[in-house]
Amino acid sequence: MALLETVEVDTELRPAIAGRNPWALAARRLRRNRIALAALGLFVLIVILCVAAPLYANDVAHVNPLVPNLNGHTIVNGKVVPVMQQGGGVLHLGETPIGPTGDLSHYFLGADSVGRDVAALLLYGGRSSLIIGVGSAVICSVVATVIALIAGFFGGIVDALLSRLMDVIWAFPLYLLAISISTELLTHSSGFQVGPVHISASSLWLPTTIIAFVFVPYVYRPVRGQVLSVVNKEFVEAAIAQGAGNLRLIFSEILPNVVSTVIVLMPLMIALTILTESALSFLSIGVQPPNVSWGTIIQDGTDLIYNRPWVSLAPGIMIVFTVLSLNVLGDGVRDALDPRAKLRVEG
Repeated sequence: MALLETVEVDTELRPAIAGRNPWALAARRLRRNRIALAALGLFVLIVILCVAAPLYANDVAHVNPLVPNLNGHTIVNGKVVPVMQQGGGVLHLGETPIGPTGDLSHYFLGADSVGRDVAALLLYGGRSSLIIGVGSAVICSVVATVIALIAGFFGGIVDALLSRLMDVIWAFPLYLLAISISTELLTHSSGFQVGPVHISASSLWLPTTIIAFVFVPYVYRPVRGQVLSVVNKEFVEAAIAQGAGNLRLIFSEILPNVVSTVIVLMPLMIALTILTESALSFLSIGVQPPNVSWGTIIQDGTDLIYNRPWVSLAPGIMIVFTVLSLNVLGDGVRDALDPRAKLRVEG
């Protein structure tokens, strides 16, 4: 009897649920997913900390983390000590940067090989990594969506040409293609110019553009599949019968029905682009001086891995937390937007 009553209640509520805005239903499902919300909160916290990098460096640590500080001093337990300490290493020769002090105002995570504050440097590096990651993911998604809409809507030779072009890019190993393009562009110290646009070798636009380019096929393929499944639907045929033009069909009828796929892919693409940027920067062909990123900090800390491991561990941990939060958030967004998901009673 209880089962029958539940079924009857669900049946009665189905029209009310079905009549709601699908985006409102997706937002409600996402709000009920506590794990996804926790992941979103972690990512927002990381973004806030990185955005506040100048505030921390100027008003708390009182350092310029982008400038070497080999002859600088700091305070540890009330005593003034040099940032670069004499007699480091197993043989007690040379200089070793100061280790973590635990004091937010004085080299909280210690110093790197040139005396820069690792904690402040970490936040500045996060700004570059997040800007490149989010920027390249957005550019990649927009370009791939436009190409997928054109290919899926017009079909025929247009679809064949665009799909083969994407296949050519897809055929190259991702990192090998990115490394090849980066190496070629960085050989020009003055940068490169496309029409009136000039991009210097040290600009963040350079890795952003390269990473966006190599990931276009990865977004194009699933979006094109969605376009092909929507283009022959009844509502598209009805719009054609009413005299709708191609632009209206593409952007008013088809795009709203495939944009959910792009939204689901966005957190995952940001995670992938951050990882790619870190890998390229670790190989010294990503972010260039005077800018820093998590990848460049890890590379700078490889020589100190045995006596000052936090120089490399701190940015590595930040990358792990950022990528993990984005992957979990992406799963939550997918569950919320999946039209085939099990019907839930929304109170």
